[in-house]
Amino acid sequence: MGGFADAVRERVRDARAALSAALQDEDAYEVAVAQDELDDALRVALRHGIDADTGPGAGEG
Repeated sequence: MGGFADAVRERVRDARAALSAALQDEDAYEVAVAQDELDDALRVALRHGIDADTGPGAGEG
């Protein structure tokens, strides 16, 4: 499951970065979209027992 887990972690990292950028830009629509993406990515991680805060690149950004 290594490749899948890495892809899920990358999706979470990307969603967190997008949310951070949207918050910085004070763009309410983009905040909502990015938050939905992050919530969905975290649900996938949880459903598959993946710790989204570990693995290659964790904590970067």
